[in-house]
Amino acid sequence: MSEKTMILPKETAQALVDLTGEVRLDAALTMVMRDYARQKIVELEAGMRQYEQKYGMSFEAYRHIWETEDSPEHYSYAAEDDYLLWEGLVTRRTRLAGSTEFLKEVEAHFQ
Repeated sequence: MSEKTMILPKETAQALVDLTGEVRLDAALTMVMRDYARQKIVELEAGMRQYEQKYGMSFEAYRHIWETEDSPEHYSYAAEDDYLLWEGLVTRRTRLAGSTEFLKEVEAHFQ
C-alpha cells in the first residue's frame, strides 16, 4: 500500500479525534471513511429496493429482460431513466462494498 502525506487544518484533525475518540489521525480517518461507506451503502440499498418493488424483480433480472427483449416500453424516457438510475445505484453499491472491505483490512492494522 503506497502512502501519501495529507495536511489537515487543526480544526479538522480535532474533529476527527472528537468524532472517533481515536488520537491517531490515520486510524480516525479510516474509521470515519468506514462509517460513511456503511451509511452510504444503506442509502443505496434503500434506493435499489424501491426499484425492486416497482418492477418486482432484481436489477440483474431487469437488465436481462432489458437486453434480451425488444419492447416499446423500454424506449420511454421514464424506463430509460429508471434503468440508468438503478444501474448507478447497483454500481456504486458494488464499489463501496469493495472499499469497505479494503477499509476493514486497513483498520485491522490499527488494532
